[in-house]
Amino acid sequence: MKRQRGRPPHADLLTPGEWRTVHSIQHGMSNAEIARRRGISVNAVKFHVSNALAKLGLRNRRELRAWFRAPAGSPVTQTLEAPVQITQIGQIARSVGDTATAEKWYRDVLGLKHLYTFGALAFFDLGGTRLMLSQEGGAAKESILYLKVADIAAAHRDLQARGVKFTHAPHMIHRHADGTEEWMAFFEDPDGRPLAIMAQVAHGAG
Repeated sequence: MKRQRGRPPHADLLTPGEWRTVHSIQHGMSNAEIARRRGISVNAVKFHVSNALAKLGLRNRRELRAWFRAPAGSPVTQTLEAPVQITQIGQIARSVGDTATAEKWYRDVLGLKHLYTFGALAFFDLGGTRLMLSQEGGAAKESILYLKVADIAAAHRDLQARGVKFTHAPHMIHRHADGTEEWMAFFEDPDGRPLAIMAQVAHGAG
C-alpha cells in the first residue's frame, strides 16, 4: 500500500498554527510581532496567513480581521443565545513605558494584587476587575475599557445589529492551563475611542 506523503488533513477548518496566527492578526499584531511572540520566522507567519486566506476565501488581512468563527471544540461555540447585557468592566488596559518598572510600582508602592506577567503585559486584580499594564505602544496610548459579557458570539452579533462597527472580530487571545479561553472583540465609541468586549469561557460551560 502506497504511503501518503505530507501531513494528514486536520479535522478543523484551520490548523492550530493557522488559528493562532489568525487570532493574532485579529488582535492587531504585525507579522514581525507574531513571529517574535511565537518564536517562529516571519516567513512561517506569512505561510500561515496565506493558507488561512485561501481556505477561508478571503482576500486580505482587513477581511481576515472582520471574519469570525470559533475553532472546533472551543467553548465559545456553546452559545447561550441570550440578549447581550453589559453590567461589569472586566479589564482596563493602561499603557506604560516599561513593564518591569510599572509592575514593581503598582505592586510595591500602590499595593495592588499582582496576578501574573506575560511578556510585556502585567496583570493586577482590583476587586474582580483586571488591570492590564502594556508596554506595547508606549505610555501615551489611550486606556481601553474591556466590557465583560457572558457570550461573546451573541454579544458581537447583537451589537452589530444595533449598528456597532467592530474593528476586530472576536478572537481568542489566551488559553489558560485549565482550558479556560479568553476572547475579545474591539470596536469604537462615537468619538472614535477604542472599546472592547471580553469573555472568559471554561470548557463544559454553557
